[in-house]
Amino acid sequence: MRAPPQASGLAPAGRDVRRVLSSHDQIVRSLGQDILLGRILPGEKIPGEADLLERFGVSRTALREALKTLSAKGFLVMKTRVGTKVNDPVRWNYFDAEVLAWQVSNGMDAAFRRSLAEVRRALEPAAAALAAEHRSAGDLAGMREAIAAMRRERSSEDGFARADLELHLRIAVASRNPMMRSFASVIETALLEAFTLSPPTRSEVLHRETVDLHERIVDCIDAGNPAAAAAAMLAVIEAGYQRVEAEKT
Repeated sequence: MRAPPQASGLAPAGRDVRRVLSSHDQIVRSLGQDILLGRILPGEKIPGEADLLERFGVSRTALREALKTLSAKGFLVMKTRVGTKVNDPVRWNYFDAEVLAWQVSNGMDAAFRRSLAEVRRALEPAAAALAAEHRSAGDLAGMREAIAAMRRERSSEDGFARADLELHLRIAVASRNPMMRSFASVIETALLEAFTLSPPTRSEVLHRETVDLHERIVDCIDAGNPAAAAAAMLAVIEAGYQRVEAEKT
């Protein structure tokens, strides 16, 4: 059992640390959103230190640490005697989980949906092919459980999307490629959002067809057929993308 804080000031110091961390996250998210939404354009200087200190009500140290974090994410260029400017968008790190989460919260527009589909087409079929070569009995059992969960989720859009995501994550794990698993983990938020844009639970027929398409991936992985597993994964990605785009147009 932890002893109660003494009168030495330890308790206030602990509260100060939590406050600074909270302030740091608030600044990073707020300025990151400003940049993603175009409120501060590439090449433009961000507001001066005095303005930002007044806006966020934080210490100079907390502000500077937040700006360093945004710089590490590729959003800012910090130069002495020049100031801090918004970096070129090609430098922004979209494989940063926080950046993806900010983008998703802004809304997944057509360009973002297309970019997500393109990177999924490039990587997920390869993960499925590797899974067909390296899967274990435990991997297959987990995939079958995810398929069963997808079949059960006939009305809950969120429940179906989470079961769908679980399947894709299990396939990434079964690939035995840590980079594939890391990629899947990074884009979890974007995938979950994408899976809820046009949920197959709205139609009994569509629900059945969608689960069958996903089960085809698992069957091919189970059969140890890399080419067929990759093709089945690509078919799932394409079907989902076309369904969303048809609804959005």
